[in-house]
Parts: sequence; structure tokens; C-alpha cells
Amino acid sequence: MSGFKRLNMSSTSRVVALSSAVAFATQVAFALLMLRLFTPQEVGEFSVISQIGFFWMTLALAQSPLGMLANQHLPAHIAAQHAWRASALRGLGLLPVAALAVWFSQLAMWPALLWALLLAFCQMGWMLAQSLTLRMGSAWQQAAVRVLPPLTAATTALTAALLGASVGWGGPTLVLSALLGYALGAAWLVPALRARDVRDVHVDSTPSADAATSTPDVTQATNAQQSDPRSATLRMAHTLVDALLATAIIVVWQRLYGAEETGWMSALLRVLGFLPAVVHMAWAQVALAQGHRPNSPHTASGTPWWLGLGAFACVIVLGLSCAVALYQEWLDPRWHGVWAYIAPLVLWQGSACLSAAFSHRPFQTHAARAYSWACMALGVLQALVLLAPMGLAQHMDAAQHMAAFACVSSLGLLGLTVWMARLR
Repeated sequence: MSGFKRLNMSSTSRVVALSSAVAFATQVAFALLMLRLFTPQEVGEFSVISQIGFFWMTLALAQSPLGMLANQHLPAHIAAQHAWRASALRGLGLLPVAALAVWFSQLAMWPALLWALLLAFCQMGWMLAQSLTLRMGSAWQQAAVRVLPPLTAATTALTAALLGASVGWGGPTLVLSALLGYALGAAWLVPALRARDVRDVHVDSTPSADAATSTPDVTQATNAQQSDPRSATLRMAHTLVDALLATAIIVVWQRLYGAEETGWMSALLRVLGFLPAVVHMAWAQVALAQGHRPNSPHTASGTPWWLGLGAFACVIVLGLSCAVALYQEWLDPRWHGVWAYIAPLVLWQGSACLSAAFSHRPFQTHAARAYSWACMALGVLQALVLLAPMGLAQHMDAAQHMAAFACVSSLGLLGLTVWMARLR
């Protein structure tokens, strides 16, 4: 049986990895479209709005997608219903916080706040839908829920950019494209929200190759081994630190250095930042969804290390590709400001790949509480470095600021990785 579970996880992981890679390539294409077809000013404003929406969504979810995977004692559709209701209520309660972030960014309040709200709630549904399909979806559903939303966003942005000039369109193309993609992804959650009976979901107790996660959750032994024992307060605090930091990077850059500098930094961060997310989705989340144990032969062989290092190498390749594109002048000269961000962002996001490869370990070794405290401590340290120039009498330019922030972030992530790798 354990051999079948290892095979099952390997198959599911390959499906998720392949679909995540396709989604990643699509999102890279979307980011390149922004570089090619939109101005740094437009990209900067979109980055601020989308990051505020991401902050809103992340804080409202309070790590609910992770809880759906780690705590498998509830049927998948019931867990999704509970997660959506709680997240939606938290999201509505966070409206004043999102409004404060929009005000701090110095964008026009009502258009920006409305777009951020729509992005947040649609993205919230998409994130829950991805966890839902890992637990009860077939292989094609697991792939489609990851690939179709970014593909829709990229296709819409390309079409609008090419036809916009001829028809005189001057609307928020990037925001509308992203919103359409998120809304499509959230549609996968609707059947679970409408389900009323456990029997509607658990039709067959026999696992199949297409529905690798459609069995009635997991055995009691796995549940005893894997859990998320953190209190709601600790989960919320962890989420708050992560969300504030992710949003503060964009908002602080906008305030200190302007929309153009923010566009340079955020566009490259969007490209490189997909790889840690792919590692987390294709490996860590699948390991949790399958109830896979860290002391089994499958993971004792150092697979997370090879996975993390391979992803780090991919980040380096992407950074070099960006440098070649700038050197060969394939991009508009207005994007030459990206040069200063390539090395520090490669170091930071590469380290994040290593950390993501081990991020399932704390939940399989009863160390989830310590993991949250360690992540929050690192987040506070990063925030201090990020906000330091505001309190300095001497001005720090954007390149120096990012170099300092990336070095501190990378050292912290590498330390966290070593600690997680030693958990048994």
C-alpha cells in the first residue's frame, strides 16, 4: 500500500509540476507582454493595485488552503465551504486596511480600491480551488485549474493591447486581464460550495490514476503523523506578517522611488517569483495532500535539496536571459533600469526556492508552530531593512536598497531551509 501511495504521489506531483510549469511559462509570457507592450508607469500602477489585492486575499485566507491539505479529517467539499465562508468574512472586515494601503500608495482611492477588492476575492476563490482539486480532483482538473487562468489573462492582455490602439481603448487592460483569469480559476470552487451531501463527493472508495486524491481523505495513521496544530491566532499572525511584507515591498518602492522604479523592480520580481511558487505547488502541497511522510525512502534521499537547487538554477537562467534581452536591446530602452535588480532578485528568489522545497516538513514533524514563529521573525527583520531608508538622514538609492534587502532575505531563507531539512 505504501508503494502505491508513493507511486500515487509521484504521478500527482508530475501532473501538478507539469501544469504549474505551463502556468509559469504563461505568466512569464504575461510579464514579458507587460515589458513589451506597456509603459513602466502602467506596469507600476498595476503592480501596486494587484499587490494590494494579493495582500487582501492572503490575509483573508489566513493560510486556509494549507489547512485544507494538512487537516484531512473533514471531507474536501465541507472544508472548502468552511474556508470560503471564513475567508470572505475576514476579507470584508479587512476593507479599511486595504483602503489604507491604497491611500498610502498615493493612487486614486475609489478606482484602485474597487479593482483591488475584485482581484482579492476572485484570487481567493482560485487559491481555494487549487487545494480542493488536489484533494478530490482528477488529473485534468488539477492541470486545468492551474493553466487556464493565467492563459486567459495573457491572451486577454495581448488581444487588448493589439486591438486597443485601433479602437481607441484606454482602459485598465492589465487589471481587467488579471481579473478575468482569477474569476475563471475561482469557478472551480463553485461545485464544492453548492454541494450538500458527503455522498455527492465520495462516490468511489477505490483510487484511480486519474483521481489520485479522490479517496475518502487519508488513514488515521497519516492524520496522526500530519497536522496543522497552530492556533487561529498564530495562523493569522503569520499570514499578517507575510501579507504586510509582500505588499510593503511594492508600496514602499512606489512611495520612495516612484512608479517607474517600481515597474522595473516588480516586473522582474513577477518573473522570478513564479519559481518558488511552482516548487511549493508541485512538491510541498502535493506532499501534504497525499499525506506523505518525511521519513519515508522517497524523501530521505534528498529530493527536496535537488528540487530546490534545480529551481535555483532555473532562477539564475531566467536572470541571465533577462540580462541578455537588455544587452541585445530586445526591450524598449525605458526598461534598462531593470539591470540593477537582476543580481539581488536572483539571489533572493533562488533562496526562496530552497525554502519552498522543504516547506511541508514542519507540518509532517509537529513543528508547525516553531515554523510560524521563525517565519515571522524573518519577516520582521526584512521589514526593518525595507523601512530603514525612511528613517535615514542620507538618501539611499533603489539599487543599494534592494541589494541590502535581498542579502538579508537570502541569509534568513537559507537558515530556515537548513533547519527544516534537519526535521525528522
